[in-house]
Amino acid sequence: MISAPVQIGNVQIRPVLSPGDQELFLDVPKLVYANDPNWVPPLRSSVAKSFKPENPFFQYGRLQQFIATRMGQSGTEAVGRVVAAVNDRLVEREGQPVGLFGFFECINEFEVAQGLFNAAADWLRQQGMTMVRGPIDLATHNNCLFLADGFDSPPMIMMPYNPAYYLEFMERDGWHKAKDAYAYTMELDEKLGEQFKKGYDIALKSGITFRPIHTKGEGFEQDCIGLYNLFTEAFSANWSSTPRTQEEFIEEAKSLQQLVDPDVFPIAEHNGKMVGFWMGLPDYNIALKHINGKLDLIGTLKFLWYRRQIDQGRVIAICSLPEYRRKMVPLGLIHLGMQGGKKKGKPYKRAELSWVFEDNMPSRKLIEASGGKIYKTYRIYEKSL
Repeated sequence: MISAPVQIGNVQIRPVLSPGDQELFLDVPKLVYANDPNWVPPLRSSVAKSFKPENPFFQYGRLQQFIATRMGQSGTEAVGRVVAAVNDRLVEREGQPVGLFGFFECINEFEVAQGLFNAAADWLRQQGMTMVRGPIDLATHNNCLFLADGFDSPPMIMMPYNPAYYLEFMERDGWHKAKDAYAYTMELDEKLGEQFKKGYDIALKSGITFRPIHTKGEGFEQDCIGLYNLFTEAFSANWSSTPRTQEEFIEEAKSLQQLVDPDVFPIAEHNGKMVGFWMGLPDYNIALKHINGKLDLIGTLKFLWYRRQIDQGRVIAICSLPEYRRKMVPLGLIHLGMQGGKKKGKPYKRAELSWVFEDNMPSRKLIEASGGKIYKTYRIYEKSL
């Protein structure tokens, strides 16, 4: 059942039903962040891809896009958007009918935001959901979380960013915090504690071998399968998370293949089996900030030019199978990852380790022991329907 349009003053909230509506949906961030120097435009094609029929999400989920529009000087303009989604894997895993909202963007008018939330909630009720959680763009391995603290600097690659007033909107509309997450910052000129080098030596004596990720050919494909298996096993119990198919994972990995710096992506193996990894990426947001969300010819040339300014990186995950933590694999990976970032000729001055849920104390203690300090806070909200 398609929701009917709702009028709020001079703003209409309606489902996305046509290619023209889809273009308006993709246009919203450009209006919201027009005067925000810290915003990094996402690749427009990447966002659009989420709603194409070939997205594997549609094998186990369903969604509805909504836009808020009004008449502007040059015709109809979109001033807000949201997506309501049901991820059947998440519903099955949690044993409760929890829906999701994501892709939310809105001008600084609470009534418009509330209208979008209501449209998403009504659609989710029609799907039999009794609770809604977000922001989560279909699944937590995609974009998720609202920035709650740390608005004074741009986001690093694949991290969220939003206006501070989104938090006020959530609270005024009766949402409550479900969970916070943190981003840690670490200066590379600071010396790691001796325990990390000792951990690396112990891991070597225990039969662990370390190597950089392969970035080409069959070696890359085999590493992708190994990473997928490790991700699926090590992060299977993560909150609000559902496993990706191998096809989904490898497709995303291939989109990042050209961005990988093997010196900051060490892999741990035991008897030829991948047992851990440190996933670091250069902060390509420094270059993406200049291309206005379009990687066309001009955008590509700008990207290649500005990528020379990259002087920091993001550590997306530090992973080890549980039985190898006693062999000091996590400490060995941190030692190697940091050494790779400091290697002669490398541009990195700083690393961000993100994101880590507030109740993931084993990871938090490890990061804090290595010198990481919290500098940004993120939040996911929930609400009963």
